[in-house]
Formats: sequence, C-alpha cells, structure tokens
Amino acid sequence: MEKNFFDFVQQNSPHGGFLQSVYWRKFQESVGRKTFELEEKENGNAFIYAYAIAHSLPLVGNYFYVPRGPVTHNAKRITQNAERKIKIFLDNLISLSKENNVGWIRVEPNSAEGLEMIKESLSKEKKMKKSPVNMQPREILVLDISKSEEEILAGMKQKTRYNIRLSQKKGVRITHNVERIAQENIEEFLRLVKITSQRDKITAHPENYYRKMFETIPPEILKLYAAEYEGKIIAANLVLFFGKTATYMHGASDNAHRDAMAPYLLQWQTIIDAKKNGCIKYDLGGVNTKYQIPNTKYKNWAGITKFKTGFAPETRTIEFPGCYDIILNPTKYWIYKTLRRIKP
Repeated sequence: MEKNFFDFVQQNSPHGGFLQSVYWRKFQESVGRKTFELEEKENGNAFIYAYAIAHSLPLVGNYFYVPRGPVTHNAKRITQNAERKIKIFLDNLISLSKENNVGWIRVEPNSAEGLEMIKESLSKEKKMKKSPVNMQPREILVLDISKSEEEILAGMKQKTRYNIRLSQKKGVRITHNVERIAQENIEEFLRLVKITSQRDKITAHPENYYRKMFETIPPEILKLYAAEYEGKIIAANLVLFFGKTATYMHGASDNAHRDAMAPYLLQWQTIIDAKKNGCIKYDLGGVNTKYQIPNTKYKNWAGITKFKTGFAPETRTIEFPGCYDIILNPTKYWIYKTLRRIKP
C-alpha cells in the first residue's frame, strides 16, 4: 500500500486505522478468510475505502464484515460529488456481495456522522438494522502521548503510578523484540493466554490465530512485550506500531507473582517506546464506562476498564456507533437472528 494511502487510512480513523490496513487484511487471509477491497476517489484522492472480510456461518452461509469501516474522508463539508461517490461505493459493495452470495454486509462506521452518511446513501429498497452483536469494542480509550513522560505520569491515577514504581522496585524487567520475536517468548505468551482465559472466564483466540499473526505481521509493527520476574516471564502484551498510533492488542499474565504488578510496568514501557518511535497516540483498546449491552462480549468489563482508565482518568473515551447490517437476503438474516436467540 502506497504511503499516501497509509496516511488516508490513519488520518481518517480515530483508532489509527490498523484494522483497515494491508497488514490486517493479509493476516485475515492467512487464517483462511477471503477479503475484498473497494475504493472511491474524489479529485484523484481517496475519499472512501474499505476491505471486507468474508465470514461463513452454519445454515446461513456468508456475510461480509467491514472492520472499523468504511473509512471516509473527514471533510467538514460533504460536496454533492462526494455524496455521489459514497453512493457509487455502496452500490459497488452491494454488487460485489451479491456476486459472492452474501446474506448481509456488516459495517462498522467510525462516527455517528459516518453512519448517517451510509444510511442516506443507501437505496431505499435496502434495509439497514443495528447488528445483534458488536465485533469491536464500542468504546475505546486513546491516550495523548505527545506530552512529556512527566506530564503523562502526572495525569495517571495515584494508584497506577504507585504500581508502576512498585513493579520497578521489585525488579520486573521488560523486554521486547527488535528484529524478530523469539520462539520461546511466543510459547510463553500462548501459555499465559490460556491461564488468563481460564482465570478471567473469557474466550481466547485459538493458538493458530496468534501464530498466524506472528507469521504475517512484520516484527517492526507487531511487537511482543514480556515482563520477566525471577527469571520467568509472568506477563506479556501484543502491541501494534502503525503510523502515529501504538495499539495494545492482547495481554496475558500468570497467576503467580501478581503482587509484582507487571501489567502496569508493561504498559508504561510501551508508552515510552511508542513516544521514541514517533507515536502521538496510545490506544489502550476497549473499555466499558457507559455501555451494558446484552449480546456483546464487551459487557461487564469492570476490572479491565478500571485498569486502563487508571492511565488517563481524565481522558474522554472515543465512542463508536457499533455494527450495522445491510440486509441483502432477508430470509438468511431472519434465520441468523433466530439462531442467535435460541443459542444456549
């Protein structure tokens, strides 16, 4: 992907745009999913872009999912020509979906304005409904790390600062890959993922999902941070460095030595490194300060939210409209929703 296109995706995505990058697309293909790319330009420049991932479900078949997209130019004023481009884009997306026997298209706009733009540009005969599930967190916390280290620390909760210093005093050591990720660290990360999943009663991705991520995403972008204590890795984080944004993707920790507060020092070291790499934002990922939504894996994130907001308690979270489905085959969609309701 050429640099100006990287810039377009990053500048028009409040979370940094990685989920609409060529790297994430190649990773999706590596785990066996087909992807499809669409773009419309205005005056020679990208105006609206998306790649869609084909997902398959039993009985109902395929649907398209557009992660954190389509990405649309954040213009203050939308011209008539731009409106026409959006309509052309959606018509092309729908045509592509029909060619691939897709029952519905799941979009995930980056703003309420983007959602309204899609609704207004859809043909009247096409129905669009709120999805019964959100694929990505509806609320995220993004830190401004353009400030000095002292200012960032001062903006944290007192308990978070204390835990960072406590971890340092206990001798926790943070390491990360420079050119490649060591195989032994990958195995340790996978071990910790299993432990965390069992302890916190969350469903983790299969091992192969993570292995493909390590194989396909370049090590200068995907970094594995490990916290070592008494000669053993007790916590680890996966972090993406993409453009001006570093994104905390996945974290895991051991049941042992939890009093060493390694996850706090892991986040702080990543923030320091992100600043050194020219990043101005650090995306801590999903939180749940406002939403208690049924049928979503992001409900009741009390502990996760408390941990993350401790790094920037005064920072306003970024909210998304959530997922919406453009229904192409009403029968398939009705079967899908019915199966979700009766699923134990």
